[in-house]
Amino acid sequence: MSKLLENHVFVNCPFDPAYRKILDGLIFAIHSLGFVARCALETDNAGEVRLAKIERLIAECRFGLHDLSAVDLDAVTGLPRFNMPLELGLFLGCRRFGGRAQRKRSA
Repeated sequence: MSKLLENHVFVNCPFDPAYRKILDGLIFAIHSLGFVARCALETDNAGEVRLAKIERLIAECRFGLHDLSAVDLDAVTGLPRFNMPLELGLFLGCRRFGGRAQRKRSA
């Protein structure tokens, strides 16, 4: 398991163009407060399965910022996007069921 990094923040939010200004503001605020923002966009390694990448990032971040306000219906399928609630669940699961270091998490 990866080492929990005390000043790293997992950012769980939409990455679509309509949300980009908010994402940029979140990252700016996180960094200006002396923290390191982390999200699935930071690396583009086609060899790493997306869920494994998210699990690794969550394992390394003490803090999590989760914006579930953008969970809406997809125009094509009519289904909601469940990736962000899933990532929140993974983060909270680490805090609840993880070892001593993982229990220090804040979401």
